Amino acid sequence: MAGKLISRMGLHSSIHHIFAARNILTAQDALCKTELELMELLDVSLDAVSAAVTQISEIACPPCRTVLSVTKDHIMNEPSHGHFQTHLIGLDNALCGGIPFGAVTEVVAPAGSGKTQFCLMLSVLAALPESHGGLNGNVVYIDTEHKFNSGRMIEIAKSRFPDIFHKEGMLRDISSLTELAESLRQLEASVTQHCIKLVIIDSMAALVSSEQGQEQTSSKHDTIGSQASFLKALAEVSRIPVVVTNQVRLQNTQDDKSLTFPFEAAKKKSDHIITSKSFEAHLTAALGTNWAHAVNIRLIFESYGGQRFIKIAKSPVSPTLAFPFVITALGIELVGTEFFEIAGQDIAVIHGSGYEDIFRKEE
Repeated sequence: MAGKLISRMGLHSSIHHIFAARNILTAQDALCKTELELMELLDVSLDAVSAAVTQISEIACPPCRTVLSVTKDHIMNEPSHGHFQTHLIGLDNALCGGIPFGAVTEVVAPAGSGKTQFCLMLSVLAALPESHGGLNGNVVYIDTEHKFNSGRMIEIAKSRFPDIFHKEGMLRDISSLTELAESLRQLEASVTQHCIKLVIIDSMAALVSSEQGQEQTSSKHDTIGSQASFLKALAEVSRIPVVVTNQVRLQNTQDDKSLTFPFEAAKKKSDHIITSKSFEAHLTAALGTNWAHAVNIRLIFESYGGQRFIKIAKSPVSPTLAFPFVITALGIELVGTEFFEIAGQDIAVIHGSGYEDIFRKEE
């Protein structure tokens, strides 16, 4: 704080112009001199110098505060007490208000489980006025899988809020980790300028899969790690929710030591029949353990026994709960008010029915 400019400290214009004329530009420049030295150098009264030094000192050396007090101030001054409501009442209640500002929320799901539908619905909600539970801002939607469907977003918007939805999200089409890194660097300056209230990346894992073998694994992990750090910093400094989707892979097994996406499993030759049950038991989130530790909240979209569920697999405020849901013209809707508490190994298990047809015994 010693380098903070005096011109940005709210001093009366007459006094800060005098400081600037004498080349006293920062807090350090002013506080390294005694009040008598400043009075002589600036040619002003001692009372004026004392008042200016007091104000500069308070801003440059603020009193110590706890993280809890700073967090409470953020929450009190933010809409919906620092949370972005998903309008899924059970999920919002479990997360103490919804998706938190200043955090990275990850949505993990097998293909076709509804993660993109969830992201499109969040984009619609973020554009709504605060009076309707929205953020009244723009959305950056970084599409890495080339699956963005503006028609579906319009359908969700018209079905939920036909009279008030009128804003368009911003779509960025990204095809490599390098492009994503560059887009994120540009994004930091755009958040305030364009009133961005929500950032969505759909998905991180698609870029890693598309560049398989094109670069060293260690370098790729470093890139992902740096982007995770940037996203966390962006969310915290800008006080906006950041939502990132992730795909699923097969865990290491004794029969197959490689990590595999579900759709790639059909290409692997094996002497054993892989059943749907054994397949689901080995589904896990892509991108590895380091990435899993980087996200603040992990939501898993899965299907089991003909029913879809949203599972809170990681959260600092909620137990592990599962909520049944359906996909409709409105986007994602919870089924009633029921939910289930998950414990033990089921917390990490990701169910993804519908893949059993891709498994065949190789001749």
